[in-house]
Amino acid sequence: MNTIWIILQVTIGYNLIMPFVLYMLYLGISKKGVTSQNIEIADYGIIVTAYEQINTLQAVVSSILAIKDKNFIIYLVADKCDITNLKFNDDRVLVLRPPETLGSNTRSHFYALNNFKRTHNRITIIDSDNLVDSGYLNELDFYFDKGFEAVQGVRLAKNLDTTFACLDAARDIYYHFYDGKILFNIGSSATLAGSGMAFTTELYKDCLKSKDIQGAGFDKVLQYEILKRRHRIAFADRAIVYDEKTSRSDQLVNQRARWINTWFKYFKFGFDLVAKGVKNRSINQFVFGLILLRPPLFIFLILSVGAMFLNFWISITAVIIWAVGFLFFITCFLLALRHSKTDPRIYASLINIPKFMFYQILSLLRIRKANKISVATTHYHSHGVDNIDA
Repeated sequence: MNTIWIILQVTIGYNLIMPFVLYMLYLGISKKGVTSQNIEIADYGIIVTAYEQINTLQAVVSSILAIKDKNFIIYLVADKCDITNLKFNDDRVLVLRPPETLGSNTRSHFYALNNFKRTHNRITIIDSDNLVDSGYLNELDFYFDKGFEAVQGVRLAKNLDTTFACLDAARDIYYHFYDGKILFNIGSSATLAGSGMAFTTELYKDCLKSKDIQGAGFDKVLQYEILKRRHRIAFADRAIVYDEKTSRSDQLVNQRARWINTWFKYFKFGFDLVAKGVKNRSINQFVFGLILLRPPLFIFLILSVGAMFLNFWISITAVIIWAVGFLFFITCFLLALRHSKTDPRIYASLINIPKFMFYQILSLLRIRKANKISVATTHYHSHGVDNIDA
């Protein structure tokens, strides 16, 4: 029984130490530049997906049209939307209204792909609540020109108007740093974030053409399919989209219920990639597989706290080990914020982490109903950007 308890603690606790191990690898590995391999004229199909809501679409389209000297067409898929008053005076914007409700990200993407006005060699996927930096496509081009076929950009906070939005932004900063910048720089791949990502059209079609993914989590399936094919997902830390953060508790609970459900649904991919990494001697697949096996942040933190307190009645030595593990994790979390020019409002919000975790526990209790919750997050924030340095 004692052995089982030790194994269980190690299974939970290694998640506290993993960021430190990754950071040490990052510091120890020489940051070699990648050389150009396949420079070609970029022609982007920019896919913007909307479900039920259109109030943010004018803003996102305007931000994309502000990109200068680029070859692209915007395909705005307005699923279950009233587009009567949705007008754009630019030939580069094509509004697509499916005759039947699609209710799926990938269905919307393929609806756009099937209605391309011309053959685009690259696609990028943008959410309806995003704003796009004017240099976004230039930064993507840099990595495509190096031979990568999949690139993830950075999603910075569009709004820091509430404590929830600030804490949501802090979480994103942590993941961008460890699951994006560090993973990519140690030879693995950046995790996909659902938007602000780009692919060669051929790779995207090849990965998902035979899959009908319903509910949240298409990015989890897509990244697995990309890694399975032994590709790397590049991390473009200057390809910026501004993403709306959850500003209300009901938003947070519904959104996280969907996200948590996708982890339980797809974490099994991690075992396959770890096995493939060993078989193929691939750091890319092995490390990425370990990341997919990691539970959502709040789950392993709660489990870790529970294990530490149980050890007060079992082993004080174990309590000390857990305390050291938490110290490593907190240090690594703060390192991520420090490396990211974090807004002071985000630092000030950290005192409310217990409240943030409480609402995520409520989300955990709702995962059985996750697929019945609307596929889109309701947007309450104004269209501007509160902060561009988070």
